[in-house]
This record gives sequence, C-alpha cells and structure tokens, in this order.
Amino acid sequence: MDTKLKKNKLRIRIPVDASVILVAIALWNFIYFTDIPFFIAGYYSGYQIQRFSNFFIPTIIFLIIVSKGFYMLTHGFNKRDLWRVSIVSSYFQWWNGGINDRKVTLRIIIIFILTAVLGICVWRSVTYRNSNESAGLILYEVLYVLLVIPYVISRFRRFLELIHGTKKISEGNIQFAIQQTGSGPLSKLAGYINNMKLGYQNALENQMRSERLKTELVTNVSHDLKTPLTSIINYVDLLKKEEHLSEKAQAYIEVLDRKSLRLKILIEDLFEVSKMTSGAIELDIQYIDVSTLLTQAIAEFSHNFDDSSLEVRERIAKSHIYANLDGNKIWRVFENLIGNAKKYSLQGTRIFIYLDESEDSVLFKIQNTTSYEIDFTAEELFERFKRADESRHTEGSGLGLAIVKSIVELHGGNIKIEVHGDQFNVLINLPKNSYGHRDGGNVNGTRAT
Repeated sequence: MDTKLKKNKLRIRIPVDASVILVAIALWNFIYFTDIPFFIAGYYSGYQIQRFSNFFIPTIIFLIIVSKGFYMLTHGFNKRDLWRVSIVSSYFQWWNGGINDRKVTLRIIIIFILTAVLGICVWRSVTYRNSNESAGLILYEVLYVLLVIPYVISRFRRFLELIHGTKKISEGNIQFAIQQTGSGPLSKLAGYINNMKLGYQNALENQMRSERLKTELVTNVSHDLKTPLTSIINYVDLLKKEEHLSEKAQAYIEVLDRKSLRLKILIEDLFEVSKMTSGAIELDIQYIDVSTLLTQAIAEFSHNFDDSSLEVRERIAKSHIYANLDGNKIWRVFENLIGNAKKYSLQGTRIFIYLDESEDSVLFKIQNTTSYEIDFTAEELFERFKRADESRHTEGSGLGLAIVKSIVELHGGNIKIEVHGDQFNVLINLPKNSYGHRDGGNVNGTRAT
C-alpha cells in the first residue's frame, strides 16, 4: 500500500461502503419515523412532532456523512482508493490472503449462517410484538456485517497463518519466521513459536559445530598417529627378519605385528569415516557389475569361514546386475557387512546374502543370527564406536556400520537395520545411476585397485 493510500485511509476513517449503509439507515429512520408524508399533507400532531425530534440525530448523521462524501470527491479521493479502503475490499483481501481452503471456507460460512440465524431468533423472541422489531433486526444485521464478519475472518486468517508457519518450520525451513501482528493471544503464540524455532536453530548450530570439531579432531589425531605407527610397523618387519631369536621373542613380535596392523586399520577407518562425514570425499562412479563384485567379495571371505561352523548362503537373483557406482566403495560395504556377520554370528548358524534389482535400484540384504542379545536400537548401531558389551572380546572398531551408512548415503541410497530377536538384517537400496564424478566405460565389474 503506497503512502498516499495510507494517508487517505487515515482521513476517510469510515469505509465508503459502511458510510453508504449508515446513510441508508439514517435516511430510512428519517422517513419512516418522522412521518414526512403527514407533514407534507399538513396533518401532524404533538406526538408526531415528538417523534420527529426523537429522530433528529439520524438526520444529523445523514447530513454529516453526505458532506463527508462530497469532501472526499472534491479532495483527490479517486474511486480506486475508495474501493481499496472499503470493507468489501477488505473481505476480498482476507480471503485471498490465506482463507482459500474449501473446508475452512465451508466452516466459516456455516458459522456465519448459524450465528446470524441465532441472533435473529434471540432478537425476535425478545422484541415479540414490538414496534421496533424490524428496526432492531436491521441494526443487528448491519453490526453483524460491519463488526462480526471482519473479526471472525481476521481471526481465522491469523490462525491459518500460524498453521502455515508451523508447517514450514516442521519441514525444516528454520529460517522462516511467523509474522507477529497485534498483541492478542494468537500473536503471542506466534512469538512463542518463533522463540522455540530460534532455540532449536541455536541447538542445531551448536550440534553441527560440535560434530565439525569432533571430525577435525579425529582427522588430526589419525593423521598424527600415522607417522609413528608406520615406523613401528617397519621396525616390527625388521625384527621379524632377525635370526637367532628365541621362541618367546618371536611370539612377542607376532603380537606386535598383529596389533600394529589392527591399529593401522583402525586409524584408516577413523580417517575415512571423518572424510565421509565432512563430505571431503569424491566418488569415482563407474559402470560396474554388482553381482560379480559381490561374488568376488564372498569368495575372498570364504577362507575366513573355514575355521568356523558358519555357512554362507548367497541368493543372487541375476548373474549380471549393472549400475553406476563407485566399485571401491561398494566393495568396502560388502567387506564390512560380511566381516561383521562373520564376527558376531552364532556358531552353527547360516549367513544369508541376497542381491536383486528393480527398475532403477540395486537391492542388497544380509541376514545372520547374533551370538548375543541385541540390547539397543537399530539407530544406535549406526553410531561411531557403538558395540555391544558381549562383542567387546572380538576385534572390531565399532566403525563398520558407520562407514557403510556413509558410503550408501554418498551414493544417494538408503540403509535400514531390522532386528527381530536374535535375527539381524541389513537392507540396502542403491540407485543404479548415482551422482558423482563419472569415469564411465568400465563394465568388467572387478574390484578397482
């Protein structure tokens, strides 16, 4: 609304359509109650004169409003300005500004009809056989149109604005602010919602800052540990080549060799999961055969199952399932999941591995029976370093599922864990056309080196 319209709105005070209604009421009262026809005909009495004086005020109102109308027409008030500050125009603005839902519109109309009918019934019961019944009804209808309808519509519109704002915020648009107008209860509620949003936004920013600092710390520590660990591994290799060592010394060297290699794998896992979490990693997308890749992963792990009573049952739907994925990263997914199943499965049970495809995605599932009771939720399993108390005697870092989840999400896929008693299922859905840097052309499906 421009400045001129604001000034005109302040100077008009009474909307033009309200002025017309008031003029009509005043004129009707003037003619009906003053018995003008009797005065014109020359028939009048003291009672009629009293009635004329009693309704002198409507006459004054009529003259004032008519004078105001002439003033507006002669002082630069055009028709458009008069329309834009009218009550009818306000109705249209209210409806177009938010009350456009059919269900809400129907409810508002029903409320208007019921309250109007109720008011008429109450008035008629109070003024039954009263000469002022019709005049009172007209006054009620005018006040209803000028006061009740605008108030109800404005409240409904404000309520819908709150619903719209809370929906925006719940969808993740935490930058959205609900406008506060006035000082009523709904405006206070809007302020409370905005304050809640600010609190949530601050908590989210603090959490993101904490995660970033944690990632930087893990990355720096992993990088700082690599150099001394490399020296330890090299010296262990030199000691292994020494001759004339006692059996006790050789046993110590084997322990050092095994533990240093495990520490190396742990540091590499830490470094990798930190890069994935921070997004500082790129995918090398190639056209690969996922079926062949999974078959190779199972074959490489087959010797690990020879010293256990576990059996692997693979259910690969097709001999060739092609997709645009990062072969190295998907190999890591298979490696981690098969390795976890081998470590934590109950001896004498079977591990089932499934692979299938749909029109636009690759479906992978691995199922095993755990050797201990799973005493936490599926969401907690994706947390870094999360391990059950009964599994701490096994060699693992607690990063396997976190790395798998990061790789799957980097490909635009999703991963889900289902726990049914001791049954542990991991389900992965990977899109056949993942986003990332596409190198293209490789169709052999072999593991990249």
